[in-house]
Amino acid sequence: MGILDWFKNRADHCDPERVPEEMRRWAIDKAITLTNPRLKLLPNCEKHLTPAVETTINYLRGLVPALPPVRPLSAASWAGDPALRAFFVAPADVEEVLARADNLHTLFAKSPELQVAYAVLGMAVSEQQVFGLAMRGETIQRDVAQRSVSFSDHKTRLCGGDEARLRNVIGIEIFEYLLAQAMAEIGAERSERQELQGNQSLIRARLRLLKQYGPGLGAMFGEAPAAQSEQARLQAELLENERQLEAIGGGESALAGELDCLKAVLENPQNYLRIVPRRLRLSTMNLVIDDASDEAGAEIEFAAAQAGAEGTVLRAFIITRVARADLPPPKTMNYHDALRYI
Repeated sequence: MGILDWFKNRADHCDPERVPEEMRRWAIDKAITLTNPRLKLLPNCEKHLTPAVETTINYLRGLVPALPPVRPLSAASWAGDPALRAFFVAPADVEEVLARADNLHTLFAKSPELQVAYAVLGMAVSEQQVFGLAMRGETIQRDVAQRSVSFSDHKTRLCGGDEARLRNVIGIEIFEYLLAQAMAEIGAERSERQELQGNQSLIRARLRLLKQYGPGLGAMFGEAPAAQSEQARLQAELLENERQLEAIGGGESALAGELDCLKAVLENPQNYLRIVPRRLRLSTMNLVIDDASDEAGAEIEFAAAQAGAEGTVLRAFIITRVARADLPPPKTMNYHDALRYI
């Protein structure tokens, strides 16, 4: 069983509150391997990391309701699906995206028996305020503030032969995203350490040269000996530099700090990534229709991946079902057109 198999329906004999041992061990090993394999040198490393990993797994289990329902994706289904009409301007745009879906093409090519595949359709989503016409009862009003929603940069990279496998892949991707955040924070600390160590070497070298160019070679070259105040200032900088290095730690202390950083991220996954279900009522022009309006519109659903405390939207996405028969030939380069730009 792969890590974070929490998207699958669990067997009846499994306690839904219990994190399976195999899953937990896989997650811990993955976290250590990706961040710093030397963390295993710390005593009881896995024991210290286990509660944080379980917190993340349980958090990811809770994301299941936020994942959007599966919907067919094809140029032929565009006209009958209000959501696809909101996501794509025309059926040709759907076909263009599927033609560029290299992973889907590879999956079908490797599995001749496979007739249907599942994929995540990721999109950039943008909302902005516009002014236009709106019906208020039987009256048309001008310059009414409205909210327009647009979708762009469609990509389908994650795919699987069945829905459960795809949801498992989504879980792994989210878990690895959290590890990447921990690695970024650890990397920042490493950079600070390297900078301090570099400063320490420079300060020591300069202090040594200043002492040498005093009564020694400095006098020979006509240089005045370094002032005691300058040497004292550099000595103070060196001591402060060493104090900062000691605070950050070195050796086992540095590894312990990295483990604490990794634990902090996995203990608070909601601070780094959230999956938020979105449901909008849109007009045919992709204008948001409020609940109080009796204007005709269609309900569309998708999910938004939000990062950080500010809730910055990374991407919108849906889970799609693509039939082999609906997959257009892969996009190939037109070398004749390419030569025109050389």
